[in-house]
Amino acid sequence: MHIDFGEIRENVQEVLKKPEIQTGRKALKITVSKENRLVSVRENTYTEQDYEQGFITGYANVRRNETSPLTYHKTLNYGDCILEKRRVKAEGIQEPVFLNTRGELSEGATTNVFFVKEGEIFAPPLSCGMLPGILRQYMYERYDIQEEIILPEMVHSFDEMFVTNSLLGIMPVRSLEDFVFPGMEMGRKLLEEYRQHTGMRY
Repeated sequence: MHIDFGEIRENVQEVLKKPEIQTGRKALKITVSKENRLVSVRENTYTEQDYEQGFITGYANVRRNETSPLTYHKTLNYGDCILEKRRVKAEGIQEPVFLNTRGELSEGATTNVFFVKEGEIFAPPLSCGMLPGILRQYMYERYDIQEEIILPEMVHSFDEMFVTNSLLGIMPVRSLEDFVFPGMEMGRKLLEEYRQHTGMRY
């Protein structure tokens, strides 16, 4: 498939000139397929209060299929994630966390998940079934990440949890289901380092 990056740049520039994108915090999304080029804008709903309080997370009802090759690629098939995000919102949960078919933690609906224990950072290995996000790669390039199969009954042994994606950066997590993590210090430290690295401000 031939991609005309010049055409995409022109589309992006046209969108960036629109008055409605000049104020507030926006997210720019570029979707490219064989037939179409789509540049869209939506509100970035993450707030500084979210980072201060930490996300409330809970388990999704749907299992992530670690045996499917599509699980490891960014596609337009977000059906499970959208439905679970809508379901848990009514319960005050900001991010559903998926288990895979073996009952292991895999990823959030829109995030990769990390845990902290005694100053060390842990993450499920790719084989647990997840989209290897850009911020996950950032973490692996800059920090010593210990990979470990994480089961729900192990969560209480961790000091912290945080989630990552390109839009929110690094988000400390307050709780997973009914377990409240003892702290969010490492998550906040990593967030500040990420903001300094990227110039990201809220």
